[in-house]
Amino acid sequence: MRCTVIDHSIIKADLTVLRDKDTPNDLFRSSLARISEIMAVEILKQAELEPFKINTPLEETIGYRLKHDYVLVPILRAGLGLLDGFLKYLPDSTVSHIGVFRDEQTNQPNFYYSNIPAKLHLSHCIILDPMLATGGSASFVADRLKEKGAQDLTLVSIVAAPEGIQHINNAHHNISIYAATVDRELNAAKYILPGLGDAGDRLFGT
Repeated sequence: MRCTVIDHSIIKADLTVLRDKDTPNDLFRSSLARISEIMAVEILKQAELEPFKINTPLEETIGYRLKHDYVLVPILRAGLGLLDGFLKYLPDSTVSHIGVFRDEQTNQPNFYYSNIPAKLHLSHCIILDPMLATGGSASFVADRLKEKGAQDLTLVSIVAAPEGIQHINNAHHNISIYAATVDRELNAAKYILPGLGDAGDRLFGT
């Protein structure tokens, strides 16, 4: 399975807060946001730069800026919990919301909303979804983005299941997956074990 796990002490501590069933909504949100920021920094360490000339108060020198445009794609609604952490370091990014929910009976993704920008072939798309369980929703979103021209995609999750990673690897071999942890397995209801429950419910309290 191809998945990069970001190993960081603060992530491990905050992930423990997320897992605790007694964590209140506000603490859940702040812990998730902090993990998102750390993951953004770690992932963007490898971002390609382009040099350009600038003038300091004393002389001309060479500075750097990110070479590519970015499109952040939170999968509604839980993906919104990761958005601000990435916007902090990619403030000029376009944000494309895509709404997908999993059918409780069939475990298949149901689509209900999207606002996908044009010219995706010129941008790097980062899909944000805290829970990579079966991989169905993330794969569905990747398909929609590719239909609109996306060629360079990354998937960021907090908790990933081996089954979801394998699904993405098989369906989208060119997508890079980053996670804070890879958990043991899915249960019969397709929830991640040990997991942290429904990330959307715990983020928003509904």
